[in-house]
Amino acid sequence: MNLGQAILEALESLSANKLRSGLTILGIVIGVAAVIAMLAVGTGAQNVITGSISGLGSNLLFIFPGNFTERVRNPQPLTLADAQALADPFQVPSVTAVAPVLSGTREVTFGSERTSVQIFGVTSNYAAVRNYSLLEGEFINEEHILGQASVAVIGPEVADRLFGHREGLIGEAIRIEGQPFRIIGVTAPKGGSSFGSQDDIVLIPLTTAQVRVLRRDRNRVDLIYAQVSRPELVPQAIEEIAQVLRTRHRTELGVDDFTIFSQQDFVSTAQTITGVLTIFLGGIAAISLLVGGIGIMNIMLVSVTERTREIGLRKAVGARKRDILIQFLTESSLLSLFGGLIGIAFGWLIAFVVGQIAAANNTPLNPQVGIDAILLATMFSTAVGLFFGLYPANRAANLEPVEALRYE
Repeated sequence: MNLGQAILEALESLSANKLRSGLTILGIVIGVAAVIAMLAVGTGAQNVITGSISGLGSNLLFIFPGNFTERVRNPQPLTLADAQALADPFQVPSVTAVAPVLSGTREVTFGSERTSVQIFGVTSNYAAVRNYSLLEGEFINEEHILGQASVAVIGPEVADRLFGHREGLIGEAIRIEGQPFRIIGVTAPKGGSSFGSQDDIVLIPLTTAQVRVLRRDRNRVDLIYAQVSRPELVPQAIEEIAQVLRTRHRTELGVDDFTIFSQQDFVSTAQTITGVLTIFLGGIAAISLLVGGIGIMNIMLVSVTERTREIGLRKAVGARKRDILIQFLTESSLLSLFGGLIGIAFGWLIAFVVGQIAAANNTPLNPQVGIDAILLATMFSTAVGLFFGLYPANRAANLEPVEALRYE
């Protein structure tokens, strides 16, 4: 029996029991669709997270006070003097720009509208380092810093909540902790990140934040951003920054009182987390494929029992064991193949619907059906058909012709 003949006979046998075959295929369809959809959603979530981290800035380093891995005695805070030292091209030649930051949550009001917002005290380098652009107005400059000016650049989400629109806000006055600030700019939307929404912020001059709003030590900062000139220089820049801070803080050998992260560190961590989550979701979905495979085995065993006399007759007229084995394996493989193909289309449809629902709710999630997910689901469903069809096919092939012909 050649393959073409085996396929024709398998199609004829399956079409003789359309409802039973359809229900068996449905189990595979659900399993494959679930795997495709879960992997697509996981890939989309990973792209959103890594994209938001990349949107924080280009070749960015994050310098935090304190050691995140071990306890340090008498740790020193990061200071403006530290930031100025890191901006020295002779000490840290790999870094092109440095932006010290103060941060805290405060109440911002306009008329009867009020909201709690993350306030950042920043310098004029902040926009370039963090890749911020403006919908309108200008950014905080050195004149604002030196004069401790009462000016603010607000994010689009803050503009929406306080004013209901994002245009024509230059010159409007808002109050931060009861103090008036004049709006000089509105940032362009950037979306969320691992540090929270990049649009739900208010930026004010660092000196103003120190003295009047956040009221911190005149020399202390919460975080320092450092922009590296080229991606390949990031490891070198980390070492240069560490050497400068170790010298300034006079830390013990091998014990730093600061922590330096790169964007790649955050991206790698996010990819690890989302990768584990995607595998977990795909594994849960794959269980339904296993259930579908058991359904195939069940149906094929029933088919062998129903066609015992037919098998005996085939073997009596010369059919070999291999022919019977191929016939039943072909039937189980076709069931899983049809289910896999329909499941791929159904899984893509589910991923598309999830993307549309996310878009309707302003959630930046775009599920992506990759060729790897399609190949994985197809190969897995085919393997399930072959594996669960092997026992019924082997059972049919081992039937004795005389016993099969006597079967009632």
